[in-house]
Amino acid sequence: MVFKADLDFGNLRINRRMERFPSSRYMGSKYTILPFLYRHLAPLPFRTVLDGFSGSGAVSYLLKAMDKQVTSNDFMRFSYCTAEAAVANSRVRVSVRDMTALMRPNPNADDFITRTFEGLYFTTAENQFLDNVTANIRAMTDTRKQALAYAAIARACLRKRPRGLFTYTGDRYLDGRPDLVLSLEDHFVKAVDVFNAAVFANGQQCRALNQDTFEIEPGYDLVYFDPPYVSALSDNDYIRRYHFVEGLTRYWEGVEILEHTMTKKFKRYPSPFDSRRTVIEAFERLFERFQGSIIAVSWSSNGIPSRDELAELLGQYKANVVVHEVDHRYSSGTHAHAVGANQNRVQEYLFIGSDT
Repeated sequence: MVFKADLDFGNLRINRRMERFPSSRYMGSKYTILPFLYRHLAPLPFRTVLDGFSGSGAVSYLLKAMDKQVTSNDFMRFSYCTAEAAVANSRVRVSVRDMTALMRPNPNADDFITRTFEGLYFTTAENQFLDNVTANIRAMTDTRKQALAYAAIARACLRKRPRGLFTYTGDRYLDGRPDLVLSLEDHFVKAVDVFNAAVFANGQQCRALNQDTFEIEPGYDLVYFDPPYVSALSDNDYIRRYHFVEGLTRYWEGVEILEHTMTKKFKRYPSPFDSRRTVIEAFERLFERFQGSIIAVSWSSNGIPSRDELAELLGQYKANVVVHEVDHRYSSGTHAHAVGANQNRVQEYLFIGSDT
């Protein structure tokens, strides 16, 4: 499967690899500014790199395309599955035989999704399909194939869902787009093809983690951080937007559904980047822990702390701090004043802290 290139990195090899990345409208994704990041990261002297808040996986995939030894980490399970499938994975694909097994009726499948989310996001038949296919995914013995299948079913749900969000229920925003007409089963088949095509080897041992970034051992040549942005104009609640696909990839194990909510979301994962009261201390802890590495940070002009404040914080741990910037517009209206209007234009910053 060949995809149309929509980004130019000025490097034919990188272009060809990045054509196969499973892009999405994931909140905060850096996909559209990847050439900007590449331009400023490529000259840096590093081989091993940690992407501490990988999200959509776009930056991790770019770093892999650059032949770096990538560790991709995210606190969201479905983001981890994307990284495990497309970054850590260098050869494993879901075969035709695997697909037959995944689509086969499973007499032991639970009906949790059908019971819990009836009438909320998908039809009864689609919910039954999800109960069945996730039971088959859990039965897979190859963990890489399992991650690829989870990443594909999450992608299928996001593309089938208007705006790719689970912050509302019902059939609002149905506008006849092909993605909304295609069946969930067909979306899954297409998504498996997309992730199969994204698999490549770069000669390095890349890996994916699903951990608290503060618990990862330091020692990387470079660390890249794109944490959730605290802003007066938005919330950074990924669980509120993506709780369904996050729950799906763990079949809601270990989470507490808030039964009183219309959307049946669950409690958000705690993070010091959730609040302006704790975000400064969070950056200080992060910079102190990884001060032995080149530190690269993506941040927004809407974010708290400000550009100058963050540069000063980083300067406490690195002798040389450079800030690059580019115009950016978020792909989904994540800020309160832009929801529905998609007019959220900001300056996107890349801070690079080094010792030389």
